[in-house]
Amino acid sequence: MFHSFRYLILTVFAISAVSSVRADDWPHFLGPHLNLYCDETELDLNFPEEGPEKLWEFEKGKGHAGPIVVDDMVVLMHLVESEEVIHCLDAKTGEVKWKHSYAVKIDQSYGVTDMPRSSPVADVETKTIYTLGNDGDLIAFELATGKIVWQMNLAERFGESPFFFGYGSCPLPYQDKLIVHVGAPGACVVALDKKTGEEIWRTSHAWNGSYSSPIVTEINGVDRLFVFAGGKVKPPHGGLLCIDPENGELDDEFFWRSDNFASVNAAAPVPCGQNRIFITEDYGKGGVMLSYDENFKARVLWTSRDFNCQFQTPIYHDGIIYGFSGNSGLMCAFDAMTGRQYWNEGFFKTTIPWKGRDIPISMGHAHMIYVAGTFLCISENGSLVRFVLSSRGPAIMSKGRLFYAPETWAPPVISNGRLFINQNEMGRRLICYDLSKS
Repeated sequence: MFHSFRYLILTVFAISAVSSVRADDWPHFLGPHLNLYCDETELDLNFPEEGPEKLWEFEKGKGHAGPIVVDDMVVLMHLVESEEVIHCLDAKTGEVKWKHSYAVKIDQSYGVTDMPRSSPVADVETKTIYTLGNDGDLIAFELATGKIVWQMNLAERFGESPFFFGYGSCPLPYQDKLIVHVGAPGACVVALDKKTGEEIWRTSHAWNGSYSSPIVTEINGVDRLFVFAGGKVKPPHGGLLCIDPENGELDDEFFWRSDNFASVNAAAPVPCGQNRIFITEDYGKGGVMLSYDENFKARVLWTSRDFNCQFQTPIYHDGIIYGFSGNSGLMCAFDAMTGRQYWNEGFFKTTIPWKGRDIPISMGHAHMIYVAGTFLCISENGSLVRFVLSSRGPAIMSKGRLFYAPETWAPPVISNGRLFINQNEMGRRLICYDLSKS
């Protein structure tokens, strides 16, 4: 009897332990909740200075678009010669499942050709992948087969939008809709039927398309869509639009754009607690925390020129908003309610060995995600660093150098115990690392 009872207790314990492990898809470059939070557990984040164990790598073309992961399948969009290519890979092995490609123009402003910039997104309900190319090619694919469900060109369908570098905002699956920041006259934002591509509503506004991706969050107990707009126009205009995602009706517009013609709005809006949204840019105005009243009208809580993220989306956690300011990559922490700056840190003296040299981690345009009570950061030059962050400052828990190359700008991605990093220069590749405790 005792042995049977002991076996029952051990079995229940084992089942409970397994059920507590979280392994999630990563269907959007901002993560499953659009806030750069990872819910996975049972991860080994105590990696050595040479980094976690590498499982596989995939040679890729140009582009800052990050990967997504759904049902243990990785979808990546990149530029190979004069074609945009969408690859679907097995997340366990890197084996190619399907591929689609098409011709694209590569002439860009200021001689910049590092496209595409818009990452794929997935609708986990219908298992559909959506990609938005540099020239406005919007395509819906079946995840399992790569079959095209529907497609359109945004410029042909809704009109041209003035961009510096082509389209770069990610579409957003929401309920039965796919919401797209088009930026065209008469069609600033549109909602399409996610299964057919048919138009459901459109929001007209003078502000053009940006490189910031729209998000939906709760304001006053109901969902609201936030679009950080602003394109290639003189004089520059743009700012944050608050829209009813059910019908496209505009609730509010808040101007936030540098008077520098070459400026862009690129970081996504960040929900920061009840009825608050933070937006930031890196061309003179910096960041602003907005609070929305019962009529969905914005008022300014605080501003800071020192919280000036270019395209890295900050993270809100426990009353504090963390991010990277400017091109030098100063990590900073601000009180979300008051705008008080707690600290900033450049980590200029923090090094990791690489081929016999101690190389600074060089945050630059670094990106972070929040995972397992800590922050996992990929620096611009290939350093992987795990932090514990608070109002008292940063504490480095582990650090490793994955490679030494510039312009690693896509956020890290974690799914099912694996870490995915997009190396964009000096040996372009998508690299998969093992973070599982097993």
